[in-house]
Amino acid sequence: MNALVKPLTGLLGLVLTLVGIAGFFTNGMLMMFEVDTTHNIVHLASGLVGLFAFNSSQLYSRWYLILFGLVYGVVTVMGFATGSVLDFFTVNMADNYLHLGISAICLIVGFGSRK
Repeated sequence: MNALVKPLTGLLGLVLTLVGIAGFFTNGMLMMFEVDTTHNIVHLASGLVGLFAFNSSQLYSRWYLILFGLVYGVVTVMGFATGSVLDFFTVNMADNYLHLGISAICLIVGFGSRK
């Protein structure tokens, strides 16, 4: 799993940064995913932190995956339970399943790698 930590962190950082930017140019939907200004800012911030971790050390990348996976796991549970994240931003079912997959992959790679 160690070999996956940096590439996954870099990929997530890049994709989330691009999704965060692209979301500002949509009318509330990015493909099948519901977005709003707050959601876009969260994606952008998550992506930029991921890029920072990727450009830092293996340890920062591993911690990013673990913390990111845990946070997105909580976001997933809230999304399935209420359709929003603390009334901070709304999510739809496509968002929930995507967040679930991202959370699972991040936690598997993050916890599966050696310190």
